[in-house]
Amino acid sequence: MPSNKSLLVLPGDGIGPEVMGQVRRVVDWMDKRRAVSFDISEDLVGGAAIDAHGIPVTDATVEKAMGVDAVLLGAVGGPKWDSLDFSKKPERGLLRLRKDLQLYANLRPALCFEALVEASTLKPEVVAGLDIMIVRELTGGVYFGEPRGIETLPNGERRGVNTQVYTTSEIRRVAAVAFELARKRNGRVTSCEKANVMESGVLWREEVQKLHDESFQDVELSHMYADNAAMQLVRNPKQFDVIVTDNLFGDILSDEASMLTGSLGMLPSASLGDVDETGRRKAMYEPVHGSAPDIAGQGKANPVATVLSLAMALRYTFDLADDADLVEKAVEKVLAKGIRTADIQAPGSQVVSTGQMGDALLAELDAMAA
Repeated sequence: MPSNKSLLVLPGDGIGPEVMGQVRRVVDWMDKRRAVSFDISEDLVGGAAIDAHGIPVTDATVEKAMGVDAVLLGAVGGPKWDSLDFSKKPERGLLRLRKDLQLYANLRPALCFEALVEASTLKPEVVAGLDIMIVRELTGGVYFGEPRGIETLPNGERRGVNTQVYTTSEIRRVAAVAFELARKRNGRVTSCEKANVMESGVLWREEVQKLHDESFQDVELSHMYADNAAMQLVRNPKQFDVIVTDNLFGDILSDEASMLTGSLGMLPSASLGDVDETGRRKAMYEPVHGSAPDIAGQGKANPVATVLSLAMALRYTFDLADDADLVEKAVEKVLAKGIRTADIQAPGSQVVSTGQMGDALLAELDAMAA
């Protein structure tokens, strides 16, 4: 297979370089054993970019991201940069990449591996077999709305302002992604907002319903207030198939859903843009977990979420479903053998380092490919 698949690797900060190192090992394995080759480049983002260039992401890095098939990102941020102005913090680099690449649909699966049922804080019967997908709108809403800022009022009080704003097209395009995913899953979408107290929520509900009635009547659609959805996720999460929601609520609900599975270190995500005239879709893949500076450099980080993010790239960007399945099955087999990093350890499990988890994954891939 020709080496025309391009990846930009942005390890970032904290544990980002450690977990990304294991992904690079999987990519190398695929090149040798599956004849699936990638043109790989690497650059800086977040605190690493601030240290090198004074800003959380450079124009040159964004230009690189615009030109590749997919971006793989580790994690950004840490206490080292907490004192910086908000506009210059590491997370702004991530937000700029999402905005400039127009990655409006964030896909966060919450899948509970059978071997990790006991790692969840919920009862096994509640999470066993859990497989839901949260589709979060990523480039609009309160994180980007104007006006925003902090001002001093005439009476000396300070006031912080953020604006929640959505347009019809922003709502419809992310809802379409959710409906299309549901068609390939169990055919159900739950749209979440706060239409009872927010005009933007009313518009969201109306536009999702209109799109459904026009083009996706084969998919079952229900509406739920976001606060009720948060409660239902811990009460009966398996009632959901695909959840679609806005930027703020999606940020909260997807983190909540991730903990149903036992660890943030287990969950990948994909951020997708529109398909262009050539059939190419800009995309960025990253683990849900943060930079975990408290364990950075200690070999304790769980690389599975980043490896599974690669699997999502294989599936959604490169149309290599068989290879994605292979990576996901390798993860499942390693976990079934009781091999764990510290964040998902259980009584009787074998606790391993970041690199040893990578070793175990490669061994399973070798066994399946034999």
